[in-house]
Amino acid sequence: MDIRSIQKPLKEQYRRDPGSSRITLTAKGGQTDSPLSCSVDIGRAVYAAEAHKGVGGSGAAACSGDLLLGALAACAQLTCQLVATAMNIPAQHIQVIVDGDMDLSGTLGISKEVPVGFEAIRVKFDVDAPRATPEQLKALQEKTEQYCVVLQTLSRPPKISSEWNGHS
Repeated sequence: MDIRSIQKPLKEQYRRDPGSSRITLTAKGGQTDSPLSCSVDIGRAVYAAEAHKGVGGSGAAACSGDLLLGALAACAQLTCQLVATAMNIPAQHIQVIVDGDMDLSGTLGISKEVPVGFEAIRVKFDVDAPRATPEQLKALQEKTEQYCVVLQTLSRPPKISSEWNGHS
């Protein structure tokens, strides 16, 4: 697959009309019958989500932490594959594994000293490219980390705002 020829017209369009490169992605949470579960609509698919088993969920569906780590794994995986292809690095196998650690006592409000959320996230790349040079592998790592949207977003969090519309 020639990634460059696929992306060339897009890059040309974005250079010609810089505003056309700006997008907004939307995800919507939806209520279900249980306060421990919800649906997540990302516009192209709807996923079931629920509270983690450690806070009362059944463990049958992905929790929000799973979805966050999954988004990072998908983005890192795709970015690495695209960069390897664009750089003509013949990789036989690429796999990304993402692990995250958190202490649920913060989430449950048991301890005010324990942060709510992930305390550490590790992204592990397993790249089998026996014919790649060390320089190519170093460039693959640098470019993958530079262009992975979710990795960059988590590394440099954007300003997040919330808006509440309460009805009574």
